[in-house]
Amino acid sequence: MSFSFEIEKTDPTSARRGKLNTPHGVIETPVFLPVGTAATVKGLTQEALEELGASIILANTYHLYLRPGHELIRKLGGLHQFMSWPRVILTDSGGYQVFSLSELRKVTDDGVRFRSHLDGSEHLLTPEKAAEVQLALGSDIAMVLDECIETPAPRDVAEAAVRRTTEWAQRARAHFLEYAQRNGELAQWQFGIVQGATFADLRRTSARQLLELDFPGYAVGGLAVGEPHAVTCEMAAEVTFLLPGDRPRYLMGVGRPEQLADYVALGIDMMDCVLPTRAARHACLYTSEGRVLIKNARYAQDQRPIDAQCSCSVCRRYTRAYLRHLFAAGEITGAILATHHNVHFYLDIMRQIREAIGFGNLAKFSSAMHARYAEGPA
Repeated sequence: MSFSFEIEKTDPTSARRGKLNTPHGVIETPVFLPVGTAATVKGLTQEALEELGASIILANTYHLYLRPGHELIRKLGGLHQFMSWPRVILTDSGGYQVFSLSELRKVTDDGVRFRSHLDGSEHLLTPEKAAEVQLALGSDIAMVLDECIETPAPRDVAEAAVRRTTEWAQRARAHFLEYAQRNGELAQWQFGIVQGATFADLRRTSARQLLELDFPGYAVGGLAVGEPHAVTCEMAAEVTFLLPGDRPRYLMGVGRPEQLADYVALGIDMMDCVLPTRAARHACLYTSEGRVLIKNARYAQDQRPIDAQCSCSVCRRYTRAYLRHLFAAGEITGAILATHHNVHFYLDIMRQIREAIGFGNLAKFSSAMHARYAEGPA
C-alpha cells in the first residue's frame, strides 16, 4: 500500500476526520501518537499497544542514532523489524533533543554540533544527516531538522530560527528527493515543520516558505513549551489556515486530555505527547471525571476501578486500592498498569473525537471535557 490522505468528514469547527494510508496500515485521523522514544513506549509491550489499538507510534531519532545506532538498525532490517512493530512509525528529527542540550551543543547554519549525553562523544547533526538516519531507520513518516528555540523568545531570535528552519528544510528536502531519485520510490513520507515562536506573522512566513517545498504533510513545532494554552491554539490556527486542506497536519508535543479536542477543532490531524506515559509513572491517572492521584490515602480501601466508564483491561480487573498499594510498595507493575490505562484513555478520547466529528458536535464534546477537568486532581 502506498501513501495517501483523504478527508471523509468535517465538523462545524475546522475539524476533519480522515484516513492516512501508509505501507504499514491505515490510520484513522485525528490520531494521537504514543511516544516510544528508544523504540519502546515505556511500560508497554508491543502486544499491549496492539491490544490498545495504537495504529502509529513516535520514535526518537536522536536517541536511536546514539544507541544502538541507525546503521545497526538498518542492518537488522529497519526499525519495524528491530522492535517487532508491524504498524506505522513516525520519527522526529532529533532536533528538539539536541536543542535541549544547551550546554552540550553549538548551532550554526551548517547544523548542530553536540556532545552525546551518554558518553560525551562529539557529533554533527545536519539536515542531511537527520534525513539519512531516518531513511536507515525506515520509518513511515520522517521529520526534517528544524531549529527549536526557547519561548518566550526575542523577535530577532525567532526570525533567525525561521530563516534557519527554512534553509534546513530546503536542504533536507533536496537530499531526500535525490535519494529517492537514485533508489526509486521510497516507503517514507517527509514532513516539514513550521516554526515562528509566538509571533503570528513569523508563523505565517514559515508556513508559506515551507509550502514552496511541497511536503506531503506539515507539522507545527515549537509550541506547548510553556506558553498559555490559548496562545498555543492561536499560533496553531495561524498555521492551519494556510496549510493545504488535502495534506495531514501534525501539532507536535501536545497535550492534556481536555485540550486534544481544541487542537482538532483547529484542523489538526495528528498529535503526540509524553504526558500519558510520564504521568502514569508518577501515579497520575486520567479518568472520565478528571485526574486521580492514586497515591492519595483516600484510595487505600477504594474497591472501585480507576474509571468506571473505562473499558481497558486494567479497569476491568484491578481496583484503585491495589494500584495505590503497588505505587506505595515501589512495584514496577503499578507504573505498567497505570501506563496501560492512560494510553487507553488518550486513544479512546481520540476515538470519541472522531465520533463527535461524524455527528458534527465536537464543540459539545470539548466543552464537556473541559468541565470535567476544571476542578483539578482528586
